[in-house]
Amino acid sequence: MSRQLSIRPDPGTPVPHTAMVMAAGLGKRMRPLTATRPKPLVEVAGKPLIDHVFDRLGAAGVTRAVVNVHYLADTLEAHLQARGDGIELVLSDERAQLMETGGGLAQALPLLGDAPLFVVNSDNLWVDGPVDTLKQLAARWDGDTMDALLLMVPLARAHNHRGAGDFHLGGDGRITRRRRPGTVAPFAYTGVQIIHPRLIADWPAGPFSTNLFWDRAIAAGRAYGLVHQGLWFDVGTPAAIPRTEALLIDG
Repeated sequence: MSRQLSIRPDPGTPVPHTAMVMAAGLGKRMRPLTATRPKPLVEVAGKPLIDHVFDRLGAAGVTRAVVNVHYLADTLEAHLQARGDGIELVLSDERAQLMETGGGLAQALPLLGDAPLFVVNSDNLWVDGPVDTLKQLAARWDGDTMDALLLMVPLARAHNHRGAGDFHLGGDGRITRRRRPGTVAPFAYTGVQIIHPRLIADWPAGPFSTNLFWDRAIAAGRAYGLVHQGLWFDVGTPAAIPRTEALLIDG
């Protein structure tokens, strides 16, 4: 049985000022809605998915966002430039080649700085629990022992998610992989994490997954998890949108 670590942010806890928002995907599962717009601009509950993300980043105190772009990049760039919410926007241009999640981090590394940062997928939506989720994640971060801290949700509360779970959570907060094919892991990754840039090293040429970096951190005992206390939605298909909106209305 995993022990739940309850972390309430201290007002003095530093929150990463930089976030990388992963927004370069093709959105194939979201077709036909992505035939003419990038997936981050698909609307849920009256606003584009990426605006939900930026609203959360701004509320937590993030002042700089690096966003990777590929599919319909001009449209997404124009939308972000027009937001005017005080968050400095820096683009990591993948127009020439889609780099996947790990490759996207590696290509953006010169833009990320040398301090821990949030990395957030643009195709998930979350609602805070008793406290601000990103601030809670920052309060749990310990740079002496961690290279990655992943926000996870119990599989039973992973709305619209059809996977078998991603990780087990130990009593000390360390994460391990689903143990073997055909089994279920109790926690799903939410698409929200803090990483230290030192983890982004020795990568292969071309596109690759963030799993490469996570596996290194897990092997070194430096990958941790925190359980999300609020609502979380995997918004990956058109059918997930009305289900998500109905659950948001129900609270």
